[in-house]
Amino acid sequence: MMIQWSPLALERVGDIAGYIALDKPSAAESWLEGLFDSVERLQSHPMSGRIVPEVNNERIREVIYGAYRVIYRVDTQARKISVLTALRGSQLIRADELD
Repeated sequence: MMIQWSPLALERVGDIAGYIALDKPSAAESWLEGLFDSVERLQSHPMSGRIVPEVNNERIREVIYGAYRVIYRVDTQARKISVLTALRGSQLIRADELD
């Protein structure tokens, strides 16, 4: 399956890495590498993430990476995974982030 990152997801990941880098740039780099590796694994196992509880839609799933959630949509017909956003684990996804 192909993985496609939304502009919002890339912006959020960049913001999080930028915040981490304020304290320790090498930690931000490691965090980014680990996060992207976790998402890349979805190519082989797209349904391995859990269903996002507040959405309760089988196609909207998430990967937990450290204190963060990476939320994605699975389109099995198009063989595509769309990464929608990244949030702190305590944050709820907003409806406008699902588009």
